[in-house]
Amino acid sequence: MLLQFTARYRRIGLLLGVIFLTCCVFSACKNKDETPPPSSNMYTLSATLSGTAEVPPNASTATGTLTGTYNATTYQINYTLSWSNLSGVPTAMHFHGPAAAGANASVALGIASFPSNATSSITGQGTLTAEQSADLLAGKWYANIHTAAYGGGEIRGQVTATKN
Repeated sequence: MLLQFTARYRRIGLLLGVIFLTCCVFSACKNKDETPPPSSNMYTLSATLSGTAEVPPNASTATGTLTGTYNATTYQINYTLSWSNLSGVPTAMHFHGPAAAGANASVALGIASFPSNATSSITGQGTLTAEQSADLLAGKWYANIHTAAYGGGEIRGQVTATKN
């Protein structure tokens, strides 16, 4: 009778062991197949524009701000550019790059259909190339606003991209 009792516990122990190992295998497979949570490819953009940031610096008392977002997956930029107290109406607005602060660069993305007011704002969007994206995220883009009195640019600000 003791022998039957011990054999019965051995079978129960073996059965529990098989169940435990099966659970472990299924758990490992489930975790292996799960997709990790996606990392954010969204960035917040900002810049403060002034005459002293232009190259060469100028004496303009105008100011401006740039705020926006950038999606590094779709290369989509969305922005709002605001300015006040320009010496006259804007004649051109652009994003330039690649250039560090203190250096000039070609136009990377134009801004069209802006208001002809010395104080105003514009909201826009655009799609960048992979190379432009790398430059933007590396801090090598700036925004500036031109006027008749400051043909090379009245106010400028280096664009900062902060990952969300």
